[in-house]
Parts: sequence; C-alpha cells; structure tokens
Amino acid sequence: MRTPLFRRLASTAVALGLGSLGLLGAGAAPAQAAGNGCPTGYFCAWGNTGATGPMFKTQSSKATLGTWDDKFRLIINRTPGFACTFNQPNYEDGAGRYANEGYTTSIASRSVSSVKIVRTIRECEGPAYPYWISDTSPRAAGFGDLNGDRRADVLVRDLVGRLWFLRGDGSGTLVGSGGWNIFDTMVRHGDFSRDAREDVIVREKATGKLWLYPGTGTGGLGTRKLLGAGGWNSMSRIAAFGDLTGDARSDLLAVEKATGRLWLYPGTSTGTLGARKLLGKGGWNGMNALVGVGDMNGDGRADLYAREASTGKLWLYPGKAGALGSRVLVGSGGWNGMTMLIGNGDWSGDGRPDLIATQVESRMLYRYAGTGTGRLGAGDRLGGGDWWDLNGAF
Repeated sequence: MRTPLFRRLASTAVALGLGSLGLLGAGAAPAQAAGNGCPTGYFCAWGNTGATGPMFKTQSSKATLGTWDDKFRLIINRTPGFACTFNQPNYEDGAGRYANEGYTTSIASRSVSSVKIVRTIRECEGPAYPYWISDTSPRAAGFGDLNGDRRADVLVRDLVGRLWFLRGDGSGTLVGSGGWNIFDTMVRHGDFSRDAREDVIVREKATGKLWLYPGTGTGGLGTRKLLGAGGWNSMSRIAAFGDLTGDARSDLLAVEKATGRLWLYPGTSTGTLGARKLLGKGGWNGMNALVGVGDMNGDGRADLYAREASTGKLWLYPGKAGALGSRVLVGSGGWNGMTMLIGNGDWSGDGRPDLIATQVESRMLYRYAGTGTGRLGAGDRLGGGDWWDLNGAF
C-alpha cells in the first residue's frame, strides 16, 4: 500500500533529525524573518517571494481558494498547529505541511488549491485519532467497555493533549478537549467508583496527585475526584489490575522507584483506595510495562502481564486471591519493540480477553488473542499503520 505523502514526509524528517524544525514541504526553503504583517493565529500567503502586495490570510481550513487558487508563492503559518497545503481543491493531493516557525517559506510551485489548518500533523491526512474496530463480545465485560455496548474500546491521547474515545466501530469522539498532557500515567480497568461503570485513573506529573475520572457509561468521563493528595511520583509504574483481592472491587498496583517493590492498593466500597499491601519485595523496576489484562488463564481471577526491560520478555503473573502466583513466560523476546501494550478486554468477540500492542517501526496495531491458558496466540495485524504521532492509548 502506498504511504501517504504527509506520513512519508514526517518519517523522513525524523530520520534526518528535522522533526524539531517543524517545517516540511515540497521545495520548501526558509525565506524572510517573522511576521511580514501576518497576524498571530493566521496562515498567510503572498503571490510573490517578497511578501508585498495583497496577502491571503485565514484562521480556518479552506477547501477552495477562489482567486488565490494556484497563486501562493510565499507562505507563513502563525496558527497554533499545522497548515497543510494541497495541490487540488477539497484537500486532495497533499503537497506539504508547515508548523508555526515564525518565518516565511517560499514554495517552488504555485499549485496550491486548498489549505487545511489542524492541531496535529495526523489531521493533514485524516482524523486526529487512529482507526479502531472490535467485535461484540458474547457477554458484558467487567472492564474495557466504557459505553456498555460489549465492544472493547480504547482511549487515545493526541500530541496536543486531547483525549479521544474510540468505541470499536471505527469512529472517534472527543471526550477531553485539552490539558491531558499534564498526566504521565493513565490507566483504566473496571469500576472504582462503585457505580457499575468503568473509570479512569491518572497521575498528575507536576504534583504527584492521583485522580479518578468516573465513567459516564456512554464513553465520556465525569468530574474528577482526588484519590491521592500527593506522593505518587515515587512510583515508577502504576497499573489498574481489576479485582485481585476477591471482594468484587477493582484494585491498583504500583511499583516503588526507590526499592523496586510492588504494592497493592485495594479498592474500597466508597470508591477510594485502602491501605496498601506488599506484593513483591523487589526487582519490579526491571519491568518497563505492567498491564492488567483480566482473566487470561481461565481460573476466574484477574492476571498481570509484565515486560522485562533488559530482555524484552513478556511474563504472566497469575492472580491468586490477594497475591500473584509464580510467573509464566509467554513471550521469549522482542516485546520492547512495542510502543504500547493495551489490556482492554475481548477484542475478537470470543469471550476471552486479548492483548493489544502497537509496534514502534511499522506504527501498526497488533492483536494477540487470549487462549484461555494464559498464553497468547500469534499476533494479528490490525488496520493500516495509522498508530503514529500519539501520546498514549489505554
């Protein structure tokens, strides 16, 4: 399949170390200093390279350019995001994309017939969120389903801090209009607030506070509640586990940075966290990913997958009534090549939870089917490689 032009340009920029420049385009070259009369918040263009005479300006996307069609010779982007130019009307035949650099840029060709103003480079060629589709599970899941339709869904954060709800039918809904980049940990796995709806727990990077965002049952999130007043920055990993203690309440796991200890924070009847209990005496800092995945081995208890940083191995730690059992190797290596590991229930609709992973190089999404034994089936590639330029998925 041919890689879209904008994505090929972005890949080339990364390879050449140009990503921080934020400027790519066919025949693009730096020109004059900032401004040239273009107001802040606008994309502007001129019909000559001297930035003189009439000036085109817009704060929004333009599917056609009217009398400015094929007239751009010099451009500047002063919007908060990206300006994407196209050789044809209606955003067809992508030509280049330009970040807000504060400098004018000359373009070799005048053939610009439409301009798209977007927040992230992904939106030059499609939506801000990736494609996600899942099958309907035969029964309601205890986790992984924010809107109650028995499909495994996913939450995705984009690079500008917006949060998107992907319900499993290919569509996406904005559930957080911004500000989500202040969190360095985001997890979900079951009902913490005791209202029979799945919730989200996040850690605020600057303060170490832990927040609960209760699910609304429709894919949205309610008003946040403080779970931990501070100190959670002392944890290197936080994972929403499901019910480990056997009291039908969702629990939280956390790894202590200084000691490598693994702690259990049990859920309570009031939607808070109880007194912590030591689960692992040390060594857990050797894991660079923890994923609560539900009951993977068919014993009725929630289990944990952990990725070993030094080897890329994937381990299963089975839940054992308030503790973790002896670990089982489920992946002998290569798992460090996965950007994100997502445990969000039954993707395939066979009644067993699966593991979802995104790959660094290909930007592809893979589904590893749960077998009911704790082990995983071969990875199935999902979608068309659009899991790129994101800032987290869970």
